[in-house]
Amino acid sequence: MSLDQVLSRIDDDLPKATERLLDLLRIPSISTGPDYKAECDRAADWLVEDLKPLGIDAAKRSTPGHPMVVGHADGPAPDSPHLLFYGHYDVQPVDPLELWDRDPFDPAVEETEAGQVIRGRGAADDKGQLMTFLEAVRAWKEVHGTLPCRLTIFLEGEEESGSPSLVPFMEENREELSAPDIALICDTGMFDSRVPAITTMLRGLLGEDFTITGPSRDLHSGMYGGIAMNPIRVLTKILAGLHDETGRITLPGFYDGVPELSDGILSQWQGLGFDHARFLGDVGLSEPAGEQDRTPLEMIWSRPTCDVNGIWGGYTGAGFKTVLPSQASAKVSFRLVGTQDPGTIRKAFRHYLESSLPPGFSVVYRTEKGSPASQMAIDDPAFEKARQALSEEWPDPAAYIGCGGSIPIAGYFKEILGLDSMLIGFGKDDDQIHSPNEKFDMESFHKGTRSWARVLHALT
Repeated sequence: MSLDQVLSRIDDDLPKATERLLDLLRIPSISTGPDYKAECDRAADWLVEDLKPLGIDAAKRSTPGHPMVVGHADGPAPDSPHLLFYGHYDVQPVDPLELWDRDPFDPAVEETEAGQVIRGRGAADDKGQLMTFLEAVRAWKEVHGTLPCRLTIFLEGEEESGSPSLVPFMEENREELSAPDIALICDTGMFDSRVPAITTMLRGLLGEDFTITGPSRDLHSGMYGGIAMNPIRVLTKILAGLHDETGRITLPGFYDGVPELSDGILSQWQGLGFDHARFLGDVGLSEPAGEQDRTPLEMIWSRPTCDVNGIWGGYTGAGFKTVLPSQASAKVSFRLVGTQDPGTIRKAFRHYLESSLPPGFSVVYRTEKGSPASQMAIDDPAFEKARQALSEEWPDPAAYIGCGGSIPIAGYFKEILGLDSMLIGFGKDDDQIHSPNEKFDMESFHKGTRSWARVLHALT
């Protein structure tokens, strides 16, 4: 099948494709509150109607929350490769509204010093991203009269509100959704404006929210200072002991399951020319704080972390109150890699904490479930085919990269459906997702669509 014809159709259709995206962006599909339930339904309906002309048998599927959109399409032959594509149509709230330069649901193409951008809530996260894939499929259908492969489309409406319906829906529809060969996820980005990327490592996440209690009430520091142990002193010593002087995490067995990178991946990452001084300088810092024998990109993408996200106790109001508080609290999170087990690390952390408490002290935990890391099997030939396809569209070769954050859907695809995932997206660091004035570069939308056409051609 001719790829050049598909790419030419994408170029010619860019104005209409942009209008379609703007139309979808006008729907305020905010999933976090009940006030927008009807709008989430409307966005799902819009997508169902947009998928049908592509030859995709799509339907809005109900959940206890916002609906899923699921569609299926045949390929040119019964034994054609079968791909699943995932995106989400819900968006973040827009507060604070006064910081927007325009109505967040009155999207427009704007001229900036860096080029044209599509401005509006959801432009990059994730409506613009999912439409790059659908526009590539549309161009393929219009040129060839058929799709390049068998497709399953799976679009979620609750990603921005914690995906409460996602796992039950996947489990209930396991047989239907597990038929594809691989899952494609678009909710990610490029390394920089010249280097496209396939994200192959996602860190897991474990959180501990806890309060330690010492004395039965707040104590006057003049009467009890010096003889009574202060819970804040206990807490800060515990937190300080989580790292040694080289930045390593001290919990016994913490690094069990942490893999070393291959020479090939290390070489790719070194070739990216990451400027850690600029990266840190942008936020007023200068020195990397992680394990001192690791490169900055390793610290961000492939090494586990332990961070104190919040700490409080005692009197914090105006003026001064000389008390020894009864309690002190903290929130500690761990980013996990490789095969690190959240349950094992939780157990090690709690043992460390509890064994560090003085006599008479107690601890109460308020903790959410942890999730393990995801690591993609890049020895699957599909990954290298996709990387080469991306490299043909952008100025610099595509790279396999890691992601410091967590994208739970990739883990769910593996755990529930048995599917490996390929994460390809065209977002940029300055897209201001989750913030006022969110945007998606027109270059990302246009070349992202062309990139998906190339990837579909390479994988089929």
